[in-house]
Amino acid sequence: MTTSRFGGLPTRIAVAAVAIPSIIWITMEGGYLFFAFVALLSGLSLHEFYKLAEKKGAFPLKTAGILAGFVVNGAFVYERLQVDIFSYFEGRGIQLSMFSQLQFLLVVLLLFILIALLIELFRQKGSPTLNLGTTVLGVVFISLFYGTLISTRELFPYGFPVHKFFPTSFADQGQLHAITRWGGYTVVSILATIWVCDTAAYFVGLSIGRHRLFERVSPKKSWEGAIAGFVFAILTMIAARALVLDYLSLTNALVLGAVVGIFGQLGDLVESRFKRDAGVKDSSSIIPGHGGVLDRFDSLVFVAPIVYLYIDFVVLS
Repeated sequence: MTTSRFGGLPTRIAVAAVAIPSIIWITMEGGYLFFAFVALLSGLSLHEFYKLAEKKGAFPLKTAGILAGFVVNGAFVYERLQVDIFSYFEGRGIQLSMFSQLQFLLVVLLLFILIALLIELFRQKGSPTLNLGTTVLGVVFISLFYGTLISTRELFPYGFPVHKFFPTSFADQGQLHAITRWGGYTVVSILATIWVCDTAAYFVGLSIGRHRLFERVSPKKSWEGAIAGFVFAILTMIAARALVLDYLSLTNALVLGAVVGIFGQLGDLVESRFKRDAGVKDSSSIIPGHGGVLDRFDSLVFVAPIVYLYIDFVVLS
């Protein structure tokens, strides 16, 4: 009985043993490498979402959506790109005028929707309403939400209020290094909190779970597992504050832990709802033992925008 319940565990552990150190390294490096990593996750997740939509009879504009999603992700690293471009041309005596980050994001989204509408006008495949609905929803729900994870990483140092945490208004090299490390540690801590939450919910749910959480959507999830995930998410974020995130207050650590513990599990249920509607167990089989990219990172998609808004508008405001 135990073997069947935990049968896929060795494969999951083996994949995690390779993937987790790689993800941590990329996150700590930050910059364009982290952008490329998140854009890859976003593109694969969006492709999987569109495949789920096709199982329900939709014909989303997959190529247009994935390309638009990549540019949407790029909007969240735009400030770094802007600084690099300005520096390059200023050194050659050329003055440039560029969009702000918000302007760029709005232009991308508006143009994408207009182009999608025009493409569907001349297309004769399925329902235009269903096609456009799934195409646009995918870019907003997946690409835009993933992009906020890039934005969280880019707050350190580009959106960081130096004067609030250091005695001077301008960071020296040592302070700048500390701020950049805080950015990497913040994202790693969020990822670790999600992983610990998922793991606690999984093992406690399988071991002692008796009361179904949301049987219509995910029959195996239990209240016991969900409560364990919530508690361990908070404990993990408190530990992260004590170890590497000393810029966070205890209250902020508690809030972020609760956000992951609640909305991470809700994100998992939302994706389960899509899969159940499409009649599939996993969004794909690209990750051995874990299913698809969207399966593995569904909690992150839901958590990322809330964490970004809280850190930007509350912690660093």
